Amino acid sequence: MASFDKDSLSNTFVVAIAICLVCSVIVSGVAVALKPQQQLNKALDQKQNILRAAGMLGDSGSEDAQGRTVDELFAQFDVHVVDLNSGEYIADIDPANFDPIRAAKDPDLSAALSGSDDIATIRRRENVSLVYIRRSAGVIDKLVIPVRGYGLWGTLYGYLALDADLQTISGLGFYSQKETPGLGGEVDNPSWKAKWPGVKLYGDDGSPQVRLVKRRAPASSPAAQYEVDALSGATFTTRGVENLVNFWTGELGFGPFIKRLKASA
Repeated sequence: MASFDKDSLSNTFVVAIAICLVCSVIVSGVAVALKPQQQLNKALDQKQNILRAAGMLGDSGSEDAQGRTVDELFAQFDVHVVDLNSGEYIADIDPANFDPIRAAKDPDLSAALSGSDDIATIRRRENVSLVYIRRSAGVIDKLVIPVRGYGLWGTLYGYLALDADLQTISGLGFYSQKETPGLGGEVDNPSWKAKWPGVKLYGDDGSPQVRLVKRRAPASSPAAQYEVDALSGATFTTRGVENLVNFWTGELGFGPFIKRLKASA
């Protein structure tokens, strides 16, 4: 009988393959077991970013000053699916299972943008999206919308919040961005984000007028109410933020929906 050579090349391959298979099974099992927790963490992070944009939660921590948790605060919002073309609510799509970013990648669920229409450089815009509305005594108190647009190195993803008048910005925050630290990455700086609340969104003609500028207009100037300080040394990021805010609140974004809300107020 031929002796078994444990150091042979074929035996080494067999052992290596067996180890790889065992490790693959373990990794796959762990991934499946952790998936529910990962989904819960993703949902929690989304809620936190919406609440922070609305000024209802600080940049750190998971409770507000009164000790209310993220889930308690987010429960104040109603989540709706809206048609971006008509501005109407859509009742037959479950917002809990709808992903606007994924829809934007599907030609059947989105529209291609080009030229002057695509100021946010997103290429495709989903046909329907999500809105988050908080009401007080039956009256709209906050509106939060998802926004995105290209900066210098990639797409910035975030939320824009409006006050009850649907004209005054309550806050802007990004949960994903690839901008240069210390320059465009300052979009995450609390000091810069604090400059957004109180900025007016729409001009007299009803179109978005937000401008990020290096030198602010005098306080007495009508232009001052639409202006936010530009990010120093980050021209492309600054332009990207300005464009994405004006795009998503304009006619190709949530503009038709916001008009309907104003008319029904």
